[in-house]
Amino acid sequence: MDDYMFKTYVAECKVAQEATSYLEIFNYTDPSLNTVEEHRFRLDELPDEFGNFCHRRGAFAPPKLKPGVELVSGIRLILQQNAKHPETFTPSYITLSHSNYTLMVRALRLPFRGIESTSVVGPFFWCAPDPDTDPDDSPDTSHPPNLQIIFRKSDVRKKGLTRGWELMLSHDFSTGITTGFAKGTPSSDMVTAIKHLKECAGQVLHPFLLPIIILSHDLSAKNDQKQRDAREWLRKLEHAVSMRNEVLEEEAQYIKDNMVDLDQINRDLVECHSQVLWKRPQAYLEIVRAMKEAMGVFWETARKDERYGRKGGEVGKVHRSMVARLEFYRAKLNGIENYAHTTLERLGIQRAALYNIIAQKESKLSLKMAGEQRRLAHNAKRDSSSMKTLSLLGAIFLPATYLASVFSMTFFDFNDNNNYSRNNGPVSGSGANGTGSGGEEREKNQVVSPDLWIYFVITVPLTLLIVLIWRIWDKRRDRKYEKEDADIEEGIEVMEQQIMAAMRKRTLSKVRTWDVGKV
Repeated sequence: MDDYMFKTYVAECKVAQEATSYLEIFNYTDPSLNTVEEHRFRLDELPDEFGNFCHRRGAFAPPKLKPGVELVSGIRLILQQNAKHPETFTPSYITLSHSNYTLMVRALRLPFRGIESTSVVGPFFWCAPDPDTDPDDSPDTSHPPNLQIIFRKSDVRKKGLTRGWELMLSHDFSTGITTGFAKGTPSSDMVTAIKHLKECAGQVLHPFLLPIIILSHDLSAKNDQKQRDAREWLRKLEHAVSMRNEVLEEEAQYIKDNMVDLDQINRDLVECHSQVLWKRPQAYLEIVRAMKEAMGVFWETARKDERYGRKGGEVGKVHRSMVARLEFYRAKLNGIENYAHTTLERLGIQRAALYNIIAQKESKLSLKMAGEQRRLAHNAKRDSSSMKTLSLLGAIFLPATYLASVFSMTFFDFNDNNNYSRNNGPVSGSGANGTGSGGEEREKNQVVSPDLWIYFVITVPLTLLIVLIWRIWDKRRDRKYEKEDADIEEGIEVMEQQIMAAMRKRTLSKVRTWDVGKV
């Protein structure tokens, strides 16, 4: 089943070629023969070089040893330390050709399930014996099956590139040689881990040496510094949100035009929260637990073998050191988890306080808008009253004005000419305008009444009186409206005070975290 699924997954994968090299470390009973070699594959010049490395033939064949000299331990890795292809850690992508990837997994006895782990998220660790190397199938050998390890971490894209690292190992108990494939992007610590591995070349008999080194670099002081930076950032946010008087210059970035920049604080709260969640310790605690359990299984098998030091030799010391290191990381991760939990709780408090500030400002703005709308309504009411006044005045004076205009038309003539026409007959003359002797006599009779002043004497005082009365009435109405506006303002302030008092009452009614009244 595993073989069929492996071939199916490989066939479905796409290829993203990467620069590939190899690393060989061998330790012998004669330390002068120990070797550490790392070189690039020259596939263009030597197309068979990759296959020769996997099968240990040609230039990679085991050397002939002197009588009495034996191989103690070794590690043989295919490396892609600076994988730069954008799809390197995309699911269903491999960084070797289909034929070379298949050759590597089969010849180095790497776990078939490694191809299925390309889509896992976050840190991932798996360890189990190779089911194809069961000692029951080979009665002549007393060695347990190969121990297979998968350890990887894959992150989402950043600036168009995938990130992460991958490690597949297979440890042969019969030879003490660990074979494997290691890949990492420049953002990972793979280059540093391989350099660290070469410095610890004498300890490669332990198959968990490289996984522990990679974990150590992944859980470096950078993780602790991230949490410290987040706590410092949180302190600045607390000062800004609480609007303390002792806000320092470094918190002045949140002050804009003598007011707190709530948008900037909100953005920084989100960024700070993201930084606290960086490398959550829960996932790594599970990795440490699984790795410690797998190391226990390995040591239960290995300590019975003379090669690994039945009486607690060098490998035993390395094993105990790595177990102690895992315990150290477990305690460290627990501390980070507690620290991050406290930071997240404080962030939650500041976020709630910020939301309360925003809600209060929105309430004040709503009250102000309500006051403005009420004033607009009163202004509209005033305009409506003014229009009503004008309509009333128009209703009073418009009929008389209309009648005066009608009777002043030429169709109605109330002058002395009418009497003259009745007494002397029709007016003779020619032309449409009544020119002639009759017209001249009519013009002589058209005179302005000497009582015209009566019209102005009555009209002007009456108009002034009406305007004065209206003005006095309008002034009284304005004073009334001003008093109503003052009542509105006072009512809004009282309403705001009542809302704030209710909020304080609900806040003070909650259980406090400490009793400030006690000494």
